[in-house]
Amino acid sequence: MATGVDQQREIRPRDYLDVDGSLDDEELLIRDTVRAFVADRILPGIGDWFEEARLPAELAPELGKLGLLGMHLTGYGCAGASATAYGLACMELEAGDSGFRSFVSVQGSLSMFSIYRYGSEEQKNEWLPRLAAGDAIGCFGLTEPDFGSNPAGMRTRARRDGSDWVLNGTKMWITNGNLADVATVWAQTDDGIRGFLVPTDTPGFTANMIHKKLSLRASVTSELVLDNVRLPASAQLPHARGVSAPLSCLNEARFGIVFGALGAARDSLESAIAYSQAREVFDRPLSSFQLTQEKLANMTLELGKGMLLAVHLGRIKDAEGVRPEQVSLGKLNNVREALSIARECRTLLGGSGITLEYSPLRHANNLESVLTYEGTSEMHLLSIGRALTGQSAFR
Repeated sequence: MATGVDQQREIRPRDYLDVDGSLDDEELLIRDTVRAFVADRILPGIGDWFEEARLPAELAPELGKLGLLGMHLTGYGCAGASATAYGLACMELEAGDSGFRSFVSVQGSLSMFSIYRYGSEEQKNEWLPRLAAGDAIGCFGLTEPDFGSNPAGMRTRARRDGSDWVLNGTKMWITNGNLADVATVWAQTDDGIRGFLVPTDTPGFTANMIHKKLSLRASVTSELVLDNVRLPASAQLPHARGVSAPLSCLNEARFGIVFGALGAARDSLESAIAYSQAREVFDRPLSSFQLTQEKLANMTLELGKGMLLAVHLGRIKDAEGVRPEQVSLGKLNNVREALSIARECRTLLGGSGITLEYSPLRHANNLESVLTYEGTSEMHLLSIGRALTGQSAFR
Protein backbone atom coordinates (compact mmCIF):
# COMPACT_ATOMS: atom_id res chain seq x y z
CA MET A 1 0.00 0.00 0.00
CA ALA A 2 1.32 3.41 -0.92
CA THR A 3 2.18 5.72 1.94
CA GLY A 4 3.24 9.33 2.51
CA VAL A 5 3.72 11.39 -0.60
CA ASP A 6 2.52 8.54 -2.82
CA GLN A 7 -0.95 8.83 -1.29
CA GLN A 8 -1.28 12.48 -2.26
CA ARG A 9 -3.02 13.50 -5.45
CA GLU A 10 -0.35 14.52 -7.93
CA ILE A 11 0.03 18.30 -8.11
CA ARG A 12 1.95 19.60 -11.08
CA PRO A 13 4.26 22.63 -10.73
CA ARG A 14 1.60 24.94 -12.10
CA ASP A 15 -1.07 24.00 -9.56
CA TYR A 16 0.16 24.17 -5.98
CA LEU A 17 -2.86 26.37 -5.26
CA ASP A 18 -5.12 23.52 -6.47
CA VAL A 19 -6.87 25.58 -9.13
CA ASP A 20 -7.99 22.32 -10.74
CA GLY A 21 -10.14 21.70 -7.67
CA SER A 22 -12.26 24.75 -8.56
CA LEU A 23 -13.03 23.49 -12.07
CA ASP A 24 -16.01 21.30 -12.90
CA ASP A 25 -15.88 18.06 -14.90
CA GLU A 26 -16.86 19.67 -18.21
CA GLU A 27 -14.22 22.39 -17.85
CA LEU A 28 -11.56 19.80 -17.04
CA LEU A 29 -12.62 17.67 -20.00
CA ILE A 30 -12.43 20.62 -22.41
CA ARG A 31 -9.06 21.65 -21.01
CA ASP A 32 -7.60 18.17 -21.24
CA THR A 33 -9.01 17.63 -24.75
CA VAL A 34 -7.37 20.81 -26.02
CA ARG A 35 -4.15 19.95 -24.17
CA ALA A 36 -4.04 16.58 -25.95
CA PHE A 37 -4.69 18.24 -29.32
CA VAL A 38 -1.85 20.70 -28.72
CA ALA A 39 0.53 17.88 -27.76
CA ASP A 40 -0.42 15.84 -30.81
CA ARG A 41 -0.96 18.43 -33.56
CA ILE A 42 0.86 21.64 -32.57
CA LEU A 43 3.95 20.94 -30.49
CA PRO A 44 5.61 18.58 -32.99
CA GLY A 45 5.60 21.26 -35.71
CA ILE A 46 5.67 24.58 -33.90
CA GLY A 47 9.43 25.08 -34.06
CA ASP A 48 9.41 24.72 -37.85
CA TRP A 49 6.28 26.85 -38.27
CA PHE A 50 7.76 29.60 -36.12
CA GLU A 51 11.00 29.55 -38.09
CA GLU A 52 9.15 29.46 -41.42
CA ALA A 53 6.75 32.21 -40.29
CA ARG A 54 3.76 30.06 -41.20
CA LEU A 55 0.43 29.22 -39.62
CA PRO A 56 -0.84 25.86 -40.89
CA ALA A 57 -4.35 26.94 -41.89
CA GLU A 58 -5.17 23.33 -42.71
CA LEU A 59 -5.67 22.81 -38.97
CA ALA A 60 -8.70 25.15 -38.96
CA PRO A 61 -11.25 22.38 -39.69
CA GLU A 62 -9.71 20.30 -36.89
CA LEU A 63 -10.14 23.21 -34.50
CA GLY A 64 -13.72 23.49 -35.72
CA LYS A 65 -14.35 19.79 -35.22
CA LEU A 66 -13.20 20.16 -31.60
CA GLY A 67 -15.75 22.94 -31.17
CA LEU A 68 -13.13 25.60 -30.40
CA LEU A 69 -14.22 28.21 -32.96
CA GLY A 70 -16.76 30.54 -31.39
CA MET A 71 -17.08 27.99 -28.60
CA HIS A 72 -18.57 30.48 -26.12
CA LEU A 73 -21.39 31.39 -28.53
CA THR A 74 -24.72 29.52 -28.65
CA GLY A 75 -26.43 28.16 -31.74
CA TYR A 76 -25.39 28.36 -35.41
CA GLY A 77 -23.08 25.38 -34.96
CA CYS A 78 -21.30 26.87 -31.93
CA ALA A 79 -20.60 24.84 -28.79
CA GLY A 80 -22.22 27.14 -26.21
CA ALA A 81 -19.46 26.52 -23.67
CA SER A 82 -18.93 28.65 -20.57
CA ALA A 83 -16.59 31.62 -20.54
CA THR A 84 -14.33 29.77 -18.11
CA ALA A 85 -14.13 26.75 -20.42
CA TYR A 86 -13.30 29.06 -23.32
CA GLY A 87 -10.55 30.64 -21.24
CA LEU A 88 -9.08 27.24 -20.37
CA ALA A 89 -9.05 26.31 -24.06
CA CYS A 90 -7.18 29.55 -24.81
CA MET A 91 -4.66 28.69 -22.10
CA GLU A 92 -3.93 25.30 -23.62
CA LEU A 93 -3.65 26.69 -27.15
CA GLU A 94 -1.21 29.36 -26.03
CA ALA A 95 0.84 26.75 -24.18
CA GLY A 96 1.43 25.51 -27.72
CA ASP A 97 1.95 28.94 -29.25
CA SER A 98 0.34 32.36 -29.09
CA GLY A 99 -0.27 32.19 -32.83
CA PHE A 100 -2.83 29.44 -32.44
CA ARG A 101 -4.62 31.13 -29.56
CA SER A 102 -4.65 34.33 -31.64
CA PHE A 103 -6.19 32.47 -34.58
CA VAL A 104 -8.97 31.02 -32.42
CA SER A 105 -9.46 34.29 -30.54
CA VAL A 106 -9.82 36.40 -33.69
CA GLN A 107 -12.06 33.81 -35.34
CA GLY A 108 -14.40 33.40 -32.36
CA SER A 109 -14.22 36.54 -30.22
CA LEU A 110 -13.79 39.14 -32.94
CA SER A 111 -15.04 37.91 -36.31
CA MET A 112 -17.80 35.57 -35.12
CA PHE A 113 -18.75 37.59 -32.04
CA SER A 114 -19.20 40.75 -34.12
CA ILE A 115 -21.65 38.87 -36.36
CA TYR A 116 -23.32 37.11 -33.43
CA ARG A 117 -23.86 40.31 -31.43
CA TYR A 118 -24.47 42.87 -34.16
CA GLY A 119 -25.42 40.98 -37.31
CA SER A 120 -28.79 40.28 -38.90
CA GLU A 121 -30.29 36.82 -38.79
CA GLU A 122 -29.40 36.41 -42.46
CA GLN A 123 -25.76 37.33 -41.76
CA LYS A 124 -25.60 34.93 -38.84
CA ASN A 125 -27.02 32.05 -40.85
CA GLU A 126 -24.73 32.77 -43.79
CA TRP A 127 -21.44 32.99 -41.90
CA LEU A 128 -21.52 31.58 -38.37
CA PRO A 129 -21.94 27.85 -39.19
CA ARG A 130 -19.09 27.98 -41.72
CA LEU A 131 -16.84 29.91 -39.37
CA ALA A 132 -17.62 27.56 -36.48
CA ALA A 133 -16.68 24.55 -38.61
CA GLY A 134 -13.45 26.13 -39.82
CA ASP A 135 -14.71 25.94 -43.39
CA ALA A 136 -14.39 29.72 -43.58
CA ILE A 137 -11.98 32.06 -41.81
CA GLY A 138 -12.71 35.55 -40.55
CA CYS A 139 -10.72 38.61 -39.56
CA PHE A 140 -11.49 41.90 -37.81
CA GLY A 141 -10.45 45.22 -39.32
CA LEU A 142 -10.35 47.96 -36.70
CA THR A 143 -6.74 49.11 -36.16
CA GLU A 144 -5.24 51.50 -38.71
CA PRO A 145 -1.63 52.57 -39.35
CA ASP A 146 -2.14 55.81 -37.41
CA PHE A 147 -4.99 54.76 -35.10
CA GLY A 148 -4.42 51.90 -32.68
CA SER A 149 -5.28 52.92 -29.13
CA ASN A 150 -7.60 55.62 -30.50
CA PRO A 151 -9.87 53.75 -32.91
CA ALA A 152 -12.45 56.54 -32.82
CA GLY A 153 -10.10 58.58 -35.02
CA MET A 154 -10.07 56.01 -37.83
CA ARG A 155 -9.87 57.34 -41.38
CA THR A 156 -11.52 54.42 -43.18
CA ARG A 157 -14.69 55.83 -44.67
CA ALA A 158 -17.94 54.27 -45.87
CA ARG A 159 -20.21 56.46 -48.01
CA ARG A 160 -23.60 55.84 -49.47
CA ASP A 161 -23.95 55.46 -53.23
CA GLY A 162 -27.59 54.77 -53.95
CA SER A 163 -28.49 51.69 -51.92
CA ASP A 164 -24.85 50.52 -51.81
CA TRP A 165 -21.94 51.37 -49.56
CA VAL A 166 -18.47 52.25 -50.89
CA LEU A 167 -15.54 51.72 -48.52
CA ASN A 168 -12.07 53.28 -48.71
CA GLY A 169 -9.24 53.00 -46.21
CA THR A 170 -6.46 50.88 -44.75
CA LYS A 171 -6.39 48.57 -41.74
CA MET A 172 -3.14 47.38 -40.12
CA TRP A 173 -1.90 44.50 -37.94
CA ILE A 174 -4.88 42.33 -38.85
CA THR A 175 -4.57 38.72 -37.68
CA ASN A 176 -5.82 36.15 -40.24
CA GLY A 177 -6.07 38.85 -42.91
CA ASN A 178 -4.53 36.84 -45.76
CA LEU A 179 -6.44 33.71 -44.74
CA ALA A 180 -9.85 35.30 -44.33
CA ASP A 181 -12.97 34.67 -46.37
CA VAL A 182 -14.79 37.51 -44.65
CA ALA A 183 -13.57 40.63 -42.87
CA THR A 184 -15.51 42.63 -40.29
CA VAL A 185 -14.46 46.17 -41.22
CA TRP A 186 -15.23 49.24 -39.15
CA ALA A 187 -15.56 52.58 -40.90
CA GLN A 188 -16.65 56.17 -40.37
CA THR A 189 -20.01 57.10 -41.88
CA ASP A 190 -22.24 60.15 -41.76
CA ASP A 191 -24.01 58.27 -38.96
CA GLY A 192 -20.87 57.53 -36.93
CA ILE A 193 -18.77 54.37 -36.85
CA ARG A 194 -20.49 51.35 -38.38
CA GLY A 195 -19.46 47.76 -39.10
CA PHE A 196 -19.53 45.94 -42.45
CA LEU A 197 -19.06 42.34 -43.53
CA VAL A 198 -16.69 42.33 -46.48
CA PRO A 199 -16.19 39.07 -48.42
CA THR A 200 -12.49 39.11 -49.22
CA ASP A 201 -13.07 38.31 -52.89
CA THR A 202 -14.90 41.64 -53.30
CA PRO A 203 -13.25 43.82 -55.99
CA GLY A 204 -11.06 46.50 -54.44
CA PHE A 205 -10.23 44.45 -51.31
CA THR A 206 -6.57 43.51 -50.90
CA ALA A 207 -4.74 41.79 -48.04
CA ASN A 208 -0.96 42.28 -47.87
CA MET A 209 1.06 39.94 -45.67
CA ILE A 210 3.34 41.59 -43.09
CA HIS A 211 6.76 39.90 -43.20
CA LYS A 212 10.00 40.00 -41.16
CA LYS A 213 8.22 39.75 -37.80
CA LEU A 214 10.21 38.96 -34.66
CA SER A 215 7.06 37.96 -32.78
CA LEU A 216 3.93 35.89 -33.53
CA ARG A 217 5.76 34.31 -36.43
CA ALA A 218 3.42 31.30 -36.51
CA SER A 219 0.54 33.67 -37.20
CA VAL A 220 -0.73 35.55 -40.24
CA THR A 221 -0.61 39.33 -39.82
CA SER A 222 -1.82 41.57 -42.63
CA GLU A 223 -2.56 45.02 -43.96
CA LEU A 224 -6.04 45.38 -45.43
CA VAL A 225 -6.56 47.88 -48.23
CA LEU A 226 -10.06 48.91 -49.31
CA ASP A 227 -10.10 50.76 -52.62
CA ASN A 228 -13.64 51.69 -53.60
CA VAL A 229 -15.00 48.43 -52.22
CA ARG A 230 -18.67 48.37 -53.16
CA LEU A 231 -21.04 46.49 -50.84
CA PRO A 232 -24.80 46.03 -50.83
CA ALA A 233 -26.84 47.52 -47.99
CA SER A 234 -27.15 44.01 -46.53
CA ALA A 235 -23.40 43.98 -45.75
CA GLN A 236 -23.84 46.47 -42.92
CA LEU A 237 -24.05 45.07 -39.38
CA PRO A 238 -27.48 46.49 -38.48
CA HIS A 239 -27.11 46.58 -34.71
CA ALA A 240 -23.60 48.10 -34.46
CA ARG A 241 -23.49 51.83 -33.79
CA GLY A 242 -20.53 53.82 -32.56
CA VAL A 243 -17.09 52.82 -31.33
CA SER A 244 -18.60 50.92 -28.39
CA ALA A 245 -19.51 48.08 -30.76
CA PRO A 246 -15.97 47.13 -31.85
CA LEU A 247 -14.70 47.79 -28.33
CA SER A 248 -17.16 45.25 -26.94
CA CYS A 249 -15.71 42.69 -29.36
CA LEU A 250 -12.21 43.53 -28.19
CA ASN A 251 -13.29 42.95 -24.60
CA GLU A 252 -14.32 39.41 -25.57
CA ALA A 253 -10.90 38.77 -27.09
CA ARG A 254 -9.07 40.29 -24.12
CA PHE A 255 -10.82 37.90 -21.79
CA GLY A 256 -9.30 34.95 -23.65
CA ILE A 257 -5.86 36.54 -23.31
CA VAL A 258 -6.25 36.65 -19.51
CA PHE A 259 -6.11 32.85 -19.61
CA GLY A 260 -4.05 32.41 -22.76
CA ALA A 261 -0.93 34.22 -21.59
CA LEU A 262 -0.74 31.88 -18.61
CA GLY A 263 -0.45 28.93 -20.98
CA ALA A 264 2.74 30.40 -22.40
CA ALA A 265 4.02 31.02 -18.88
CA ARG A 266 3.17 27.50 -17.72
CA ASP A 267 4.87 25.86 -20.68
CA SER A 268 7.96 28.03 -20.14
CA LEU A 269 8.09 27.10 -16.46
CA GLU A 270 7.70 23.40 -17.10
CA SER A 271 10.45 23.56 -19.72
CA ALA A 272 12.77 25.34 -17.27
CA ILE A 273 12.05 22.88 -14.45
CA ALA A 274 12.76 19.87 -16.67
CA TYR A 275 15.96 21.44 -17.99
CA SER A 276 17.22 22.42 -14.54
CA GLN A 277 16.73 18.88 -13.27
CA ALA A 278 18.65 17.35 -16.17
CA ARG A 279 21.43 19.94 -16.52
CA GLU A 280 24.51 19.46 -14.32
CA VAL A 281 26.57 22.45 -13.21
CA PHE A 282 29.63 21.99 -10.98
CA ASP A 283 28.76 18.30 -10.68
CA ARG A 284 25.26 19.05 -9.34
CA PRO A 285 21.85 19.43 -10.96
CA LEU A 286 21.10 23.05 -11.78
CA SER A 287 17.85 22.59 -9.85
CA SER A 288 19.76 22.02 -6.61
CA PHE A 289 21.07 25.59 -6.39
CA GLN A 290 19.35 28.10 -4.16
CA LEU A 291 19.14 30.81 -6.83
CA THR A 292 17.50 28.36 -9.25
CA GLN A 293 14.95 27.29 -6.67
CA GLU A 294 14.21 30.92 -5.80
CA LYS A 295 13.46 31.68 -9.43
CA LEU A 296 11.28 28.61 -9.85
CA ALA A 297 9.38 29.28 -6.62
CA ASN A 298 8.69 32.92 -7.47
CA MET A 299 7.50 32.04 -10.96
CA THR A 300 5.24 29.28 -9.63
CA LEU A 301 3.72 31.76 -7.20
CA GLU A 302 2.97 34.35 -9.90
CA LEU A 303 1.58 31.71 -12.24
CA GLY A 304 -0.74 30.43 -9.50
CA LYS A 305 -1.93 33.92 -8.63
CA GLY A 306 -2.62 34.58 -12.30
CA MET A 307 -4.67 31.39 -12.56
CA LEU A 308 -6.76 32.33 -9.54
CA LEU A 309 -7.41 35.75 -11.10
CA ALA A 310 -8.34 34.24 -14.46
CA VAL A 311 -10.76 31.67 -13.04
CA HIS A 312 -12.32 34.29 -10.76
CA LEU A 313 -12.96 36.58 -13.74
CA GLY A 314 -14.36 33.61 -15.65
CA ARG A 315 -16.83 32.93 -12.87
CA ILE A 316 -17.88 36.59 -12.86
CA LYS A 317 -18.33 36.56 -16.64
CA ASP A 318 -20.40 33.38 -16.50
CA ALA A 319 -22.58 34.64 -13.64
CA GLU A 320 -23.29 38.27 -14.37
CA GLY A 321 -21.00 39.67 -17.04
CA VAL A 322 -17.51 41.02 -16.49
CA ARG A 323 -16.82 44.76 -16.64
CA PRO A 324 -14.18 46.18 -19.00
CA GLU A 325 -11.98 47.40 -16.16
CA GLN A 326 -12.02 43.91 -14.64
CA VAL A 327 -10.78 42.44 -17.91
CA SER A 328 -8.15 45.19 -18.03
CA LEU A 329 -6.91 44.13 -14.58
CA GLY A 330 -6.67 40.54 -15.78
CA LYS A 331 -4.89 41.25 -19.05
CA LEU A 332 -2.52 43.77 -17.49
CA ASN A 333 -1.42 41.46 -14.71
CA ASN A 334 -1.36 38.13 -16.49
CA VAL A 335 0.41 39.21 -19.67
CA ARG A 336 2.93 41.22 -17.71
CA GLU A 337 3.69 38.31 -15.37
CA ALA A 338 3.69 35.73 -18.18
CA LEU A 339 6.28 37.75 -20.10
CA SER A 340 8.42 38.06 -16.97
CA ILE A 341 8.19 34.29 -16.39
CA ALA A 342 9.12 33.43 -19.97
CA ARG A 343 12.15 35.73 -19.83
CA GLU A 344 13.27 34.35 -16.47
CA CYS A 345 12.91 30.78 -17.69
CA ARG A 346 15.14 31.61 -20.64
CA THR A 347 17.92 32.59 -18.22
CA LEU A 348 17.79 29.14 -16.60
CA LEU A 349 18.33 27.52 -19.99
CA GLY A 350 21.57 29.37 -20.65
CA GLY A 351 22.75 29.23 -24.25
CA SER A 352 20.30 26.45 -25.05
CA GLY A 353 17.49 28.90 -24.38
CA ILE A 354 18.07 30.86 -27.58
CA THR A 355 17.20 27.85 -29.76
CA LEU A 356 13.79 26.68 -30.92
CA GLU A 357 14.43 23.38 -29.18
CA TYR A 358 13.12 25.07 -26.05
CA SER A 359 9.97 27.18 -25.77
CA PRO A 360 10.60 30.09 -23.33
CA LEU A 361 12.22 32.57 -25.72
CA ARG A 362 9.64 31.78 -28.42
CA HIS A 363 6.91 32.43 -25.86
CA ALA A 364 8.63 35.63 -24.68
CA ASN A 365 8.86 36.91 -28.26
CA ASN A 366 5.16 36.18 -28.79
CA LEU A 367 4.15 37.77 -25.52
CA GLU A 368 5.77 41.03 -26.61
CA SER A 369 2.94 41.24 -29.16
CA VAL A 370 0.31 40.06 -26.70
CA LEU A 371 1.47 42.84 -24.36
CA THR A 372 0.64 45.34 -27.11
CA TYR A 373 -2.44 44.08 -28.93
CA GLU A 374 -6.03 44.17 -27.69
CA GLY A 375 -4.99 47.24 -25.71
CA THR A 376 -1.47 48.12 -24.62
CA SER A 377 -0.51 47.87 -20.96
CA GLU A 378 -0.56 51.66 -20.81
CA MET A 379 -4.14 51.79 -22.05
CA HIS A 380 -5.26 49.16 -19.56
CA LEU A 381 -3.60 51.11 -16.76
CA LEU A 382 -5.53 54.20 -17.83
CA SER A 383 -8.77 52.24 -18.10
CA ILE A 384 -8.31 51.10 -14.52
CA GLY A 385 -7.37 54.64 -13.53
CA ARG A 386 -10.56 55.97 -15.12
CA ALA A 387 -12.62 53.45 -13.15
CA LEU A 388 -10.85 54.45 -9.94
CA THR A 389 -11.07 58.22 -10.33
CA GLY A 390 -13.94 58.87 -12.73
CA GLN A 391 -11.50 60.93 -14.83
CA SER A 392 -10.40 59.97 -18.33
CA ALA A 393 -6.68 60.47 -19.00
CA PHE A 394 -6.93 59.42 -22.66
CA ARG A 395 -7.16 62.99 -23.92
